[in-house]
Amino acid sequence: KATYDVPRAGSDKEGGELGVFYFGPGQGGGVDANIQRWVKQFKDEPADQVKRADRSANGLVQHTVEIESGNFIANSMMRGPEQLKPNYALLGAIVEAPAGEYFFKLTGPAATIAAARAQFYALLDSVHVK
Repeated sequence: KATYDVPRAGSDKEGGELGVFYFGPGQGGGVDANIQRWVKQFKDEPADQVKRADRSANGLVQHTVEIESGNFIANSMMRGPEQLKPNYALLGAIVEAPAGEYFFKLTGPAATIAAARAQFYALLDSVHVK
């Protein structure tokens, strides 16, 4: 649906990227499969460093995942050569809506993602059914 650039924070050399995806009703692979795919984009990420939670806003269930810092494998979705990016972070969410699941994935340098955390959750809190 959309990709947004997130401004860099502190001494980070680059900003982050927020992707918003919608594939249609019953499409996109489901909650667990997507969260597992996102976590696998971090090389050797220990399971105890992956934070998962369920929350709700405006009557919609949201499944969230956070990785505060790890070695992110950039371009792992077959868009060019892979690059290992140390000290990267992830904020992800899958929102269950009547028309299907919406996927929100924010990745970037750890300080940038930490600085954007409140706005990421504010964005999730703004999602509602028309």
